Amino acid sequence: MFTILEILGSLGVFLFGMKVLSEGIQKVAGQRMRKIMATMTGNRLSGVGTGFLTTCLLQSSSATTVIVVSFVNAGLLTLVESIGVVMGANLGTTLTAWIIAAVGKFPIADIALPIIGIGLPFLFIGKNKAKALGEVMIGFGLLFFGLGLLKDAVPDVKGMLADQAMAEQARAVQAQISSLSGYGYGSLLIFLAIGVVLTLIVQSSSAAMAITVTLALNGWIGFEESAAIVLGENIGTTVTAWLASLGANVHARRAARAHFMFNILGVLWMLAVFYAFAPVVLKLGDLLPDSFRTAKHNSDIGFDLAIFHTLFNFLNICILIGFVPLIAKIVTKWVKDDGANEQHGPRLKYISQNMLNMGELNLSAAEEAVRRLAGHTKEMFAGFASVFGSPDEDLSKQVSRLKEMEDEADVLTQDITEYLVRCSSEEIGVQNAGSVASMLRIVSELEEVSDTVYRLIIYTQRKYRKKREFSEEMVDDIQELAAKVGATIDFYQDHLFTKFTASQLAQAEADVDKIKSLSKKLNKAAVRRMKADGNQVKTELLNIEINNSLDKVGDHSISVIRSTYYIANPDDIPEKYWLDDIVMNEIGVDDSDSDEAKPEA
Repeated sequence: MFTILEILGSLGVFLFGMKVLSEGIQKVAGQRMRKIMATMTGNRLSGVGTGFLTTCLLQSSSATTVIVVSFVNAGLLTLVESIGVVMGANLGTTLTAWIIAAVGKFPIADIALPIIGIGLPFLFIGKNKAKALGEVMIGFGLLFFGLGLLKDAVPDVKGMLADQAMAEQARAVQAQISSLSGYGYGSLLIFLAIGVVLTLIVQSSSAAMAITVTLALNGWIGFEESAAIVLGENIGTTVTAWLASLGANVHARRAARAHFMFNILGVLWMLAVFYAFAPVVLKLGDLLPDSFRTAKHNSDIGFDLAIFHTLFNFLNICILIGFVPLIAKIVTKWVKDDGANEQHGPRLKYISQNMLNMGELNLSAAEEAVRRLAGHTKEMFAGFASVFGSPDEDLSKQVSRLKEMEDEADVLTQDITEYLVRCSSEEIGVQNAGSVASMLRIVSELEEVSDTVYRLIIYTQRKYRKKREFSEEMVDDIQELAAKVGATIDFYQDHLFTKFTASQLAQAEADVDKIKSLSKKLNKAAVRRMKADGNQVKTELLNIEINNSLDKVGDHSISVIRSTYYIANPDDIPEKYWLDDIVMNEIGVDDSDSDEAKPEA
């Protein structure tokens, strides 16, 4: 019983080290990793490379595939691109087997505590990336330390057999394992099932691999049995992504099924050639230098398993990469688009894994959703301009569609806000924490833009329904003002989450000042006309409402532009930028509800 607790404790240190390592790497290189994951997947080969690199850094194929499902859910990756990344993730996770095999021979565990000692000062005195670098080193140290503990916690078969008190127990365990090993392919399937169950229990293929290689190194299972368990772990690791896709959109569910299908196909062809493939792996293992053989067992079974795992996954990619479009077609038919959860467009769902915090990498999905919301506002404003400039056409269908878009914007705003709050609840870097706060502000402003634009559409409807005749001069003035506002919307749509200069920001602010000046000028002219002709009061009041609403869109637009600029240039943020929110919260005002109620149609 005590031995079992020692093994579980060692495994806990390993998993905690993997968690700290992953979170530290995300803080050090999170933005770069997010950019790689979101953009460097243009073809299948680059997708494989992206998945391989990300998994090597995170030390978890499950984490990478969950990120892939999240990105597909947010529209950052297509189904075909996601399959390439998943293939690369399967290859990247083979690095874990090499590390564990090396622990069996080289004194990696002996340098674990010195690594932790080097990283500790960074953790306490470092700031931002320096502190995150300390987390990376401590994570590496804990990972190696946990592997060393696991190797020592699992008893050695030869040692137990030499001990009279434990010899009987060791022979009983060996007999049970032997009883499962004499059925040919049946035995392979039994150990494969053990691998699946083991991965489901620990929820980490890396941890399952650590247990498997350690048991093999200590003589409890042979090469064929442990290789079959490794195949089972390849299937078990797909469950994490499958679970993450539950409740996500149809594209994310297809990505999870593609991962499952790719791994299943690989296991099937490997089972067919297993007894021909295993001797090839063992011969490759014999080519390793004598120094690679473990001191205790004079065996390179750990490296044999690493070779098997790597070669199997590499060949699986080579065989199936040409069939990615076919796999995509099959899973598309498998997971049919029933329209569920698509009423308001793809829903943004926070997808993570309990074992690992992926707040940093999840931000890419949030950025893409914010871009979508910005595109929504741009399309709605173009719809207003079309409705206003077409008095003689029946645009009731377009108005209805614009109302649906306003509802979609509300749903998307709710999704993004909830998503960002979830991201900020995780441990993320200081700069990204500021980015999340700015993104929340952007989302709030974009929602105000959509509400105000819909109000403009209602005013335009009222104009036509009540037959408020605007003079040609009034129409031209409103269209001029709307064109300036539209240019500001175009600017924030084109520059969201991209770097632009302070001079470009100053020019945008100057353009909004011109909008404000023109709006005031037009309102003064409307007041003069009201005084000159009392019969036109209602028409001119409607004109003023339209001018004021266009002015408000300009105000919200420049807030979006400023927040975007401050994300890339956090040192330029003025104190007033945060003070506005603090004051609003102190006096109990919710800025999202500060405007008057929407006018009825």
